[in-house]
Amino acid sequence: MHAKAKVLKIDHEKCTGCRLCELVCAVRHDHVSNPARSRIRVVKWEDEGIYVPMTCQQCEDAPCLNACPAKAISHNEELGRVEVDYELCIGCRTCVSVCPFGAMHFDTIDRRMIKCDLCDGDPQCVRFCEVQCIQFVDAGDVSLHKKKAAAQRLQTAEGKAAALQG
Repeated sequence: MHAKAKVLKIDHEKCTGCRLCELVCAVRHDHVSNPARSRIRVVKWEDEGIYVPMTCQQCEDAPCLNACPAKAISHNEELGRVEVDYELCIGCRTCVSVCPFGAMHFDTIDRRMIKCDLCDGDPQCVRFCEVQCIQFVDAGDVSLHKKKAAAQRLQTAEGKAAALQG
């Protein structure tokens, strides 16, 4: 029996756009300080002025896994992640085209697919994020957090509606 599933929880409202997560990821995996080699990407929404760290969501019903013609992508239940078997991967990039989160990347230097592997249970992006916009939490806690946030928004909206009527 594997441990309780853990996921990366990202609060983009806290992200400052420092992109340190990209650097530590690239250093951890490829021993280079090159954000292009990172498994996490910080996307900047220019008009809104916000930054959104994007990474693999370790989907239960992963589109990349289902679409891979070489069957090189699988679920590692023990580690709670979706992973690529580089011995089987043919580099066709089908996974890139089907990932709804843009989490699959083709590394043009090593000529292979790369994606978040949760750093084998010790995600470096979490460890080095000073503003703690990235956290490694139990999967169930993400759902609970979202429910609480939605309830607070609803309560605030009801309060404003009552104030307008009163």
